[in-house]
Amino acid sequence: MTIVGVLALQGDFAEHMTTLRRIGVESREVRLPKDLDGLDGLIIPGGESTTITRLMNIFELTVPIQGFSTDHAIWGTCAGAIVMARTASDLDRPTLNLMDISVRRNAFGRQVDSFETNLEVAGLTGGPFRALFIRAPLIESIGEGVEALSTLDGGEIVAAQQGRLMVTSFHPELTGDTRLHRYFLSLATASADGDE
Repeated sequence: MTIVGVLALQGDFAEHMTTLRRIGVESREVRLPKDLDGLDGLIIPGGESTTITRLMNIFELTVPIQGFSTDHAIWGTCAGAIVMARTASDLDRPTLNLMDISVRRNAFGRQVDSFETNLEVAGLTGGPFRALFIRAPLIESIGEGVEALSTLDGGEIVAAQQGRLMVTSFHPELTGDTRLHRYFLSLATASADGDE
């Protein structure tokens, strides 16, 4: 059985776990390095990127997660995308540096500037995905080997994938649409099977 971990240091990890349960996937809270053992994938949730990176350092998770990423799927949503990026503007702490992307924190404004929009997402069938943006980051640039999965009408990148690694600027766990979680599950399953 595929088991997906959710980093549970801060943020909306419970909502991801609820969504995973809805699609019949076992999940586990990750707070310590030993919690990564036996997982097929990991979700880094939305929250506050400065706090998440600080707590990862305190609980000595940074290096274990970097190691986990070499042969497992990881998905970062909102703050999780910031944490996974090579560089992030206005973040005074090192990121995990997992994906060759640069992000800008709070690119769309403050909490009061939150919005919803329909997005076409590569790899998803069934029509547009209703995306919820809350103090969301913007993926300002992607490196070679990174695929933009979704953009806003102005061309701004809001979802990207690099091999088994994926980021979204928005919060799929808050919408009730499980298609992106199912897509991530396919990446995690491929990791478990040893596929690239």
